[in-house]
Amino acid sequence: MAAPIGDQKNFQQLSEQYRGEITLHCYRMLGSYHDAEDVVQETLLRAWRGLDRFEGRTSLRNWLYRIATNACLSFLARRANQRRVLPETQGPPADFAPLGAAADEIAWLEPYPDAALEGIADREPGPEARYETHETIQLAFIAAIQELPARQRAVLLLRDVVGWSASETATLLAASVASVNSALQRGRATLSQRVPSGRKTTPHALDDRQRKLLERYVQTWEASDLDGFVALLREDAVWSMPPWRQWYAGRTTIREFMAWVWRPERGGRHRLLPTTANGRPAFGLYKSERDGLGWHAFAIQVLALQDDAIASVTNFVDTRLFTPFGLPRAMPTHSDR
Repeated sequence: MAAPIGDQKNFQQLSEQYRGEITLHCYRMLGSYHDAEDVVQETLLRAWRGLDRFEGRTSLRNWLYRIATNACLSFLARRANQRRVLPETQGPPADFAPLGAAADEIAWLEPYPDAALEGIADREPGPEARYETHETIQLAFIAAIQELPARQRAVLLLRDVVGWSASETATLLAASVASVNSALQRGRATLSQRVPSGRKTTPHALDDRQRKLLERYVQTWEASDLDGFVALLREDAVWSMPPWRQWYAGRTTIREFMAWVWRPERGGRHRLLPTTANGRPAFGLYKSERDGLGWHAFAIQVLALQDDAIASVTNFVDTRLFTPFGLPRAMPTHSDR
């Protein structure tokens, strides 16, 4: 089987069809789109350099998973902190206070652009998978699995998400089947405490009411309409802004925060461009300072909707994220609608 992929052109063509799912696997392992991209590049380089050792006893897909998983484990072993987090996992919600200094020393979770999922959702997981793709890209799942030790994380992903058997997973990790089963049991127990139990949810397209809700959301932001914005939120809505630790829960506290953000003396305007992330509606948020020219990238907002209201807004304040989402980092003033 090695012969058909023995030259660089054939290898690139064959490996490219698996790049998307390998990148997603690395994202689940690492909690960062940028780190996942770097590890995938390393994976493909390792695979090309070791192609003469590929004897065809497994599929190219499984071989790439093996290299990628081990590359992720090596990457995590080099980090002082092996997990990425959201503000909600770092302490209780805050009473309103103006934002202090950003906590840049914390490894924050990153969102994943839905555009990068194209072609992956159609690939069926293995027969032993317990989750469907749309469940395992949710921010709650990614944040929860980051709580697991790196090797335990790899076992759970390979077994319950990719759908490999215990023996396949043991071979990949150079471990015994007994140790893999033990790690899986511990991982499932931890995950069940952090992800709501119950039957798996079914993905669904936005209905007319939810589309209108998002339209009103954009309108309130671009008009700095505080009352209109708050009216769209659930009573127990959550607002967070990594890399800031503070996160706010409930309409009253979020209103206080947004009144500070949109205070008249601060001036400036906002513009939102639609996108999708982690299976959720999302927006690229742009700012234009008072008397400023043009729009400047500020944050990727990922929303969770529940019925006819907004349940949470996670603002990832990192302009590097605009590129993988296919959004410009700056736009001229004449791009106003």
